[in-house]
Amino acid sequence: MELKPFLSVSEQVASFVRGEVERGRWRGTVPGMNQLAKELGVNSKTVASALRQLEQEGYLQGQGSGRNRRVAQQIGPGPRPMLIGILPYDPPDRHSEDLSKLQHALVEAGHAVAFPKKTLTEIGMQTGRVGHLVNQIAADAWVVSAGSREVLEWFVTQPLPAFAMFGRWQGLSIAGTGPDKLLSSIAATRQLIALGHRRIVNICRRERRLPTPGDEESAFLAELANHGIAVGDYNLPDWKETKEGLQTLLESLFQITRPTALLFDEPPIFAAGQQFLARKGIRVPEDVSVFCTDSDPTFAWCVPAIAHIRWDLRPAILRILRWAENVSRGRKDLKQTLVSTELVIGGTIGPPAA
Repeated sequence: MELKPFLSVSEQVASFVRGEVERGRWRGTVPGMNQLAKELGVNSKTVASALRQLEQEGYLQGQGSGRNRRVAQQIGPGPRPMLIGILPYDPPDRHSEDLSKLQHALVEAGHAVAFPKKTLTEIGMQTGRVGHLVNQIAADAWVVSAGSREVLEWFVTQPLPAFAMFGRWQGLSIAGTGPDKLLSSIAATRQLIALGHRRIVNICRRERRLPTPGDEESAFLAELANHGIAVGDYNLPDWKETKEGLQTLLESLFQITRPTALLFDEPPIFAAGQQFLARKGIRVPEDVSVFCTDSDPTFAWCVPAIAHIRWDLRPAILRILRWAENVSRGRKDLKQTLVSTELVIGGTIGPPAA
């Protein structure tokens, strides 16, 4: 078996078994874990993980303890090239590293990729206008980047397969993936509170606040409340999502009850916030602590190091490739996965000023 460094060992085993099943090497049942482990030179736990994955995909069916898994009677048609539409969140997202890597991976897998003329923010997340964009491209399936709850609910009602790349997909009948920021967000909030911060403001997009706060935002507010800090619109403010709107929000925050810590939802908003603070002569972290709830390649060049949540994009892209393969074979795939994250405590947070 030729190893591919982009895949985990269990994923490589699953890919090998999947290919052998499709070539007709095994009919009826596949060999047991020990036999496969010996043939492939891996341990039985790795094989067990791969076989469970193939069960979830519908390639294999379990027959109980001690019995070999049965090859599903309907493997489905062979893979076919598809035209996959990618609906970006905003204009910069169209050229982001995330979507560029996804586009390259889909093309390498034999698919074509198309982008609509407008992005989600340019049409105001209006579902009626989303339908107009989708109808402009004769795509076989769609990947939606950071869609709002309303937008993703609209895609759930459509006949075309759709995949939610980030966004508010939890609890919906749609395939999805994204970073699991919940525990890291809670840990960051606790770190700030432990340092003595009481006036902490989380600046995030509308989609993270409405119609109700997202999981990370709800946990942020709950953590403040658990430590006796009164919570309200001050901690999760509404703002007009333009560069002028962000400046207006920051100006208002620092006029009277100045925050001692700022959490920014995205690297571009974080960078704009840093520029505002520098222009006003507000020092980081002496006057205010700053934290970004996402990662960005530019953070590696910053001194002091930026406090942020770090995660790896590759598992998300692999999940979308697997979804595209299943859809191309006529299989229904609604699996949702989360990518693990890591809290990076950089030099941009410290105790609040006296």
